[in-house]
Amino acid sequence: MPEPRIDVTPEQIARVVARFYEQVRAHPGLGPVFARHVADWPEHEARIVSFWESAILGRPGYRGSPVTAHRDARDVRPGMFAPWLALFDMTLREELPPETAAAWSDLAHRIGRTLRAGVTERDTHPGGVPKLF
Repeated sequence: MPEPRIDVTPEQIARVVARFYEQVRAHPGLGPVFARHVADWPEHEARIVSFWESAILGRPGYRGSPVTAHRDARDVRPGMFAPWLALFDMTLREELPPETAAAWSDLAHRIGRTLRAGVTERDTHPGGVPKLF
């Protein structure tokens, strides 16, 4: 198995994911969007734990395409990523040592830029011209 990208344990990953989604469900802007798409929170959180274990620890097991999932949701908008990342950063700072939180935050922001670009591309024609219909 490759060397972990960030000094974090599987238990810490699971704790961060659980705490983050607890806060997402209570968030006035993000909560309703997630509620429309997540029917089984334990299953969703397990999938996200698997994603982060793959991204951070190099563990196999995650199957999926985050860009496709966010793009196909149709109600995820580019402006939602800033509050999502702010909430994730707050969770990281609350749950992890500062260096670990900062390293994971950097990775989350890189991933967030990719997801935002995927959503933005869904809403534009070639050349960035907005789709108005």
